[in-house]
Amino acid sequence: MREIILDTETTGFKPEEGHRIVEIGCLEVYQNLPTGKSLQLYINPERDMPEGAFKVHGISEEFLADKPVFVDVVDEFLEFIGEDPLVIHNAPFDMKFLNSELKWAGRPNLKNKPIDTVVIARELFPGSPVNLDALCRRFEIDNSSRTYHGALLDCELLAEVYLELRGGRQHGFDLGAKKAASSANGSDQRQGINRTKTGKKVREARPHSIPEDELAAHSAMLELLSDPIWKK
Repeated sequence: MREIILDTETTGFKPEEGHRIVEIGCLEVYQNLPTGKSLQLYINPERDMPEGAFKVHGISEEFLADKPVFVDVVDEFLEFIGEDPLVIHNAPFDMKFLNSELKWAGRPNLKNKPIDTVVIARELFPGSPVNLDALCRRFEIDNSSRTYHGALLDCELLAEVYLELRGGRQHGFDLGAKKAASSANGSDQRQGINRTKTGKKVREARPHSIPEDELAAHSAMLELLSDPIWKK
């Protein structure tokens, strides 16, 4: 089953107050394993960057000045996610922003099924913190490169968290190298090093090297985890 791990960075908390998306990160997974295909879009919000938001994600107004506006990247975004489920940490926040941007671009709301990892984590660990950093600590996932929130880096961390929430790591699932590369790239971009004019970074899919018996094991795991808790 193909799913898309998704995260956004924004200028604030509420689109109804004029806040906009400034970064979208998407990471493709199949049967819980990353395929190597991802999409990162930086977007000009056509407004200022509040200091509070900048302190969270480190994306400056100056950096976004030459990036495309949402309407110019919407087709690329929709093509990447297709009709597959979207795995999001605190899905209502991101879905509200995405649907607001789509509305302003004259497009219909997303019909993709959102899978909210916050809901899953709260049901598994009632009373415990379920923010991404807390879940990384719980599952001993290295998030030391997360000095700033970043949409694609957070997707890579969430992919590992999501696998743990679904039953645990499988052999060969290791995003450590990609996390480090993403963090280094994000840091360079925010410091003005090798910034692209397009505002996007696409990692093409690499040929799958997952053995058939491993895929079968994942399929069996998914069947065992067909409890309604995973469908929320």
